[in-house]
Amino acid sequence: MKIKARSLSLEAGIAVSEPAELRQERERQDQWIAENLRRVFIQIYRIVGNAADAQDLTQETFIKALQHRDQLKDSQKAAHWLSRIATNTAIDFLRRSRRASFCEIGAAPELSADDNPERLVLQSEHRDYLEDGLRLLSPRERAALILRDVEDMPAEEVARELDCSKATVRSHIANARTKFRRYLERRKR
Repeated sequence: MKIKARSLSLEAGIAVSEPAELRQERERQDQWIAENLRRVFIQIYRIVGNAADAQDLTQETFIKALQHRDQLKDSQKAAHWLSRIATNTAIDFLRRSRRASFCEIGAAPELSADDNPERLVLQSEHRDYLEDGLRLLSPRERAALILRDVEDMPAEEVARELDCSKATVRSHIANARTKFRRYLERRKR
């Protein structure tokens, strides 16, 4: 991934008066970014489905988060807060662009001794098959389904992430599962 923690902390423009304090603050920011970068990128990628857009949106997410980090009172809730920013950034992007394009994540997985070419092809086909099904869903349905079923978040957290009621989340998930089930049934024919 081309996103650098140092460039994000610099872009956020957090000013500290002394050089030592500035260095310590940047080190803390760089560490915080490094700890959360992969998780946020994957979360955004699963919503927008495009690696290049996910990289840009991940950077945008961290810039927003760093610019408003002083508003976060409880550091224990930082991961949830960052996830919410990431989800909203991705959904806003899909709304603005009125499109969703899908591509492979650029990095190929490392091969283990158990992997053989046939298995890798089947995994790739399976992933493509699932991505095709996700394209049928609205951005909010996709986000709700991924957060609930893939990220294993409770419905209450998904509702907070999407800034809607728990009943709405359940509706999004039910609609997404129904569309996905129909997609699977059509593919089997």
